Amino acid sequence: MNDPTLNYVSCPDADGGHRMAYWAWGDAQAGHVIVCVHGLSRQGRDFDVLAQDLVARAGHPVRVICPDVVGRGQSDRLVNAAHYQIPQYAADMVALLAQLQQQSPVTCLDWIGTSMGGLIGMVLAGQPGIPLPQPVHRLVLNDVGPVIQWSALQRIGTYLGQPVQFADEKQAAAALWLISTGFGPHTREQWLALTRPMLRELPGGGLGLHYDPAIALPFRALQEEDALRGEAALWQLYDQIQARTLLLRGAQSDLLSPSTAQAMAERGPHARVVELAGVGHAPTLIAQDQRDTLVNFIFAAEAPLS
Repeated sequence: MNDPTLNYVSCPDADGGHRMAYWAWGDAQAGHVIVCVHGLSRQGRDFDVLAQDLVARAGHPVRVICPDVVGRGQSDRLVNAAHYQIPQYAADMVALLAQLQQQSPVTCLDWIGTSMGGLIGMVLAGQPGIPLPQPVHRLVLNDVGPVIQWSALQRIGTYLGQPVQFADEKQAAAALWLISTGFGPHTREQWLALTRPMLRELPGGGLGLHYDPAIALPFRALQEEDALRGEAALWQLYDQIQARTLLLRGAQSDLLSPSTAQAMAERGPHARVVELAGVGHAPTLIAQDQRDTLVNFIFAAEAPLS
């Protein structure tokens, strides 16, 4: 496997700013930029397999950019944990895209977002006034939509930010699998590859998780009434999206319901919905059928919108 390059962008915040790390694949000068953004407790190396596939199958030069959202992976941690929320994440992505534009002009911008990464994509694609180098052209929402099932948020809350320590990589992989069975079948090698970037060495020995445990604080403060109020704003964003949109749904997902997926096909950008058998929340985009669906969508020849 080729390795990506690790880069940083300076992002403003209320406490003096922070650096966000991002992993870059492909041609650093390519005008076609594909941004892949991970879920709540994950990091940018989740997309290693997909990124290489996108570069190999593009048929033209592409830049595939996989950020570590602030507080995760190689990115800085925020001074104020209350800002671990979508508005800050979206602002950071605007700063990232501005830097990519400065390095080499962006002529086409696609977005692939898993769970939280999809919500960030909806914010950027659903607000025409946001200063992007190009409007989002193709948008992939991976098992997420404007309505997030409260029971799924409660499930995630049982483990997010909890203190953990692992003796070694093998123990960590086994423990992470217990909370990640919704990702669907993976070989041992695939799961170890997904696990390694999730770990960091602890000062006292052993391994811990890569993210700032404080990302859980705003999450735990969320009440069901808050989530319900947020749905209206998310639907408004979704209805304003002009990008061609693909919605992937794990057939056993507890976060994205079939009724929400159907509504997303019928309103706004009229997403093309593909349901993935044997997977819950969320598909890792490693399985061949998942990658084929996504790669074919990103590089499909233009056709009139229906």
